Order: sequence, then structure tokens, then C-alpha cells
Amino acid sequence: MSERGFKAACLQLSPGNDLARNLAAIAGLVARAAADGAALVALPEFATYLDRSSSSMRASSSTEADSEALSTLRAMAPQHGVWMLIGSLVIRPDGDCEGRLVNRSLLVTPQGTVAARYDKIHLFDARLPDGRTVGESRQYRGGDRAVVVQTPLGRIGMSVCYDVRFPQLYRKLAMAGAEILTIPAAFTAQTGKAHWETLLRARAIENGCYVLAPATVGTHPGDWHTHGHAMIIDPWGRILGSCQSEENAICTSYITLSECDKARAQITSLSTNPDYHLDLIS
Repeated sequence: MSERGFKAACLQLSPGNDLARNLAAIAGLVARAAADGAALVALPEFATYLDRSSSSMRASSSTEADSEALSTLRAMAPQHGVWMLIGSLVIRPDGDCEGRLVNRSLLVTPQGTVAARYDKIHLFDARLPDGRTVGESRQYRGGDRAVVVQTPLGRIGMSVCYDVRFPQLYRKLAMAGAEILTIPAAFTAQTGKAHWETLLRARAIENGCYVLAPATVGTHPGDWHTHGHAMIIDPWGRILGSCQSEENAICTSYITLSECDKARAQITSLSTNPDYHLDLIS
């Protein structure tokens, strides 16, 4: 079997509600990652704009066609000759200004075209340990399609943040051929300390996939705190790179796709699909 591999970079950003400033930070890190040899550069969820205020997030939204953030990021990809995962942008579907938004992840080719789109399926509705509530479904509508995209780098299964708590999504992606799982996130500081690394490693191990998890970090407008710790994890669950809690940082690693085959040959869970019934006993 021929060796297939490439260098990947996950960015760790601390975005706020200044689009120009956020894009400038991204541009600097993408240039650094490309200069270091990365073929794929992954940005976190809400990479270009993050504010706890739902009205501010809505005001920052646009259609894809009118998105300044998207056009700027699409131009960066051919400038540096890289694939770029735009972790997520706040998009108004079909120009609908009144309805719910979508939290959309986009994969951009080195030519600057959009190769794939994924709308976050599982929306973050939760009560945090500090008592604050998050109701993402009040502002956003969940997607209804899982996405695996074939690229020259490998088969990529797309997801966003809170999706990581739903292992059935990742099993579906892996069964459809995904070798690399992208999990861009703006994970809260409270839940991140407890669950982030464990969930990421579990998704890698149980599916024999690489995990690329770019992340936001620090304090954002509205006193919103995110965990950071962007990571690259191999199919055996080993952490190949992590940004810890640094702002505007990069972690990189070489992705060797034969490691997926090796892990799946040793732990054959993907090929084991027993037919069983569930007994509920009270």
C-alpha cells in the first residue's frame, strides 16, 4: 500500500466582535502554517466573529454570497496553496433576515472554491456549571445531512463542536469512509476542562480516524470563556499536537493515513455490527 500523508495545522484563535481584527489574526497564522509546510489549515468554530450577544451574532451574519469573511478566507487558500477548513461562519440561509441562522462549516480548495459545506446538526442547548444557559436552537436551525468529502488529502468527515457528544454521527462518517474527522469548536471553558480531550480521543479511537480539532480560547465579548486546547489526535488516540491555552497559536502534525488502516485492523469495531435486541427490565 502506498503511503499517503500530509502535514495538517489546527489554529487556536481568540476572536471577538471585530471582523477586521479577527481576519488579520487568521491571515498571520495561515501564512505561518503554510510556510511550515501545512497542506490543510483548520480554523475553529466562529473563527471570524464571536460575541455572547445573539443580536450581535445575527448582525454579523450574511448569506454566503455576501459574506466578507468567506470571500477573504477563500482568497487566502490559493494565496498559500492550502486546503482550508473554515470551522464555521454564521450564515443566513437564502437571505432570510428574520428566520433562524445556520452554523456552517466550509472546506475550501487550494484554488479557493468551496468543496463542501456542513451545517451543524446538534445544537448546544445546555445549562452550564456556573448556572448560565445556552440555547443555540433559539437562533440557529440544525442541519440534517452528514458530510464526507473525498479530497486528494484523504476522505474528510465534517462536524462542529457540540456534535462531538454524539458518537453515532462519527460512526456514520467512518462507515462512509472518513479517515479524518474535523471538529472545530468554541467549547466552553467549564465543560472543556472536564470533557474536551476525552471526547476527542474517544471519537478517534472508536472510529480509527485522525481528529483535527481547532479551537477558540480565552475571553470573548459578553464575558464568554472558551477552553482552547486545539488538538490533532491519531487513530490510536495519541495526541500529536496541542495548543494548550495559548492565544493565536498553531499545532501541526504529519497525517499518515495508513495509520487508520492499521488501527482498524487491530480494533475491528467498524466491521462488527451485531444484530441484537434491547430488553428493558423494570
